[in-house]
Amino acid sequence: MTAATSSRTLTASLVRGALTSPFKRAGRSGATLTADRLTAGNVRVAPGALASYNRICGFPESGPPPLTYPHVLGFPLAMRLMTARGFPLPVVGLVHTWIEITRHRAAPVTDPLELTVCADELTPHRRGTEVTMVTEARSGGELVWESRSGYLSRHPTTTIVAPGAVGAAPATELPAVAEWRLPGNLGRRYGAVSGDRNPIHLYPLTARLFGFPRAVAHGMWTVARCLAEADDPGRIRSVRADFKAPVLLPATVSYAADGSGSGFRLRSGSRVHLTGSTTRDGEGADS
Repeated sequence: MTAATSSRTLTASLVRGALTSPFKRAGRSGATLTADRLTAGNVRVAPGALASYNRICGFPESGPPPLTYPHVLGFPLAMRLMTARGFPLPVVGLVHTWIEITRHRAAPVTDPLELTVCADELTPHRRGTEVTMVTEARSGGELVWESRSGYLSRHPTTTIVAPGAVGAAPATELPAVAEWRLPGNLGRRYGAVSGDRNPIHLYPLTARLFGFPRAVAHGMWTVARCLAEADDPGRIRSVRADFKAPVLLPATVSYAADGSGSGFRLRSGSRVHLTGSTTRDGEGADS
């Protein structure tokens, strides 16, 4: 699959999503997921596209793809699945709530990948309904990378959750390491690189249609930017990140991390936007 083919596929999915979303009701009783699995073979990393991604996320422009990059490669497949007629949630306005990524083995950048995407489960959320999307990357038939992501479709609900304010500061504080000033057009710039042009990320007007006062930074950009700031990001083998509160653009945010580099947060003042943890090569049972 070439970059041009991927772009055409993604554009078609975005148009289909805009047309079908008004007819989908996320909170309807008995909503279920289909067992569809979409696969794309011979997916290759385009050096120019990778360099653009690395540049906007803060990674070195040369070198192997960062841990988060296969998510971008798999995004067109995920969009095809989430905009299909049988997918129960409206894709327009979906909010990324968490992600787990694991690299099992580093594949040479020249090797083609086989990508597979499926929807794993629907779960009630205090603000609506959440779907878990799974993306897998294989090289030579071997699983080399995988991710699980939560996406929230917001709607009125009676779901009860444990008390606790979204965005409240965690009990254990981390020292600030860096401060970033994020421009108002960051969502459009990252959307051009990643293909994720969800309206909540683009302009204040389009974001207000979904209840946000201003455009919201992409969750995947915040994760990637945090990993890029870590020491020796190429050794990061896995990450778990939870999106606690949206980053409204423009913004000034602080990146905080512990001394070992295994825990990190993104915050503005006392408001926490993102919490995360990583493992590195040489740590854990799978190393």
